[in-house]
Amino acid sequence: MKKTDRIKVSVMVDAPLETVWAYWVTPKHITKWNQASPDWHTPRATNDFKEGGHFNYRMEAKDGSVGFDFTGMYTEIKEKERIAYTLDDGRGVRVTFMPKDDGVLVEETFDPEDQNSKDLQRAGWQAILDTFKFYVESHS
Repeated sequence: MKKTDRIKVSVMVDAPLETVWAYWVTPKHITKWNQASPDWHTPRATNDFKEGGHFNYRMEAKDGSVGFDFTGMYTEIKEKERIAYTLDDGRGVRVTFMPKDDGVLVEETFDPEDQNSKDLQRAGWQAILDTFKFYVESHS
């Protein structure tokens, strides 16, 4: 996959870096923000947060009609700066945390999958980031 094929989404979170980082990597928080719309949720999340460690976030429609496991393995962790992982389908993801005067810029860059359009994938990942921002800012 060419680097130009990757998709990038970002959000500015008005909270300290320590809080943003903790809410991103802690399962009890992940289950509160990891959904693209109010009719979805993450009923459970496991996270062996270390290089070579695996994660599994169960994402489901609240009505129980559909669900999937979002799973992968961490390939790089630089504390409070960046996380890289490979999803179980082989796609790469990189998340960076950049402190700014007005908060923390969280940026995700990921390899697209082949089933949905890039625009739909960008919108879905952006919606999850927006939910993350709302959760952090209203709970910190």
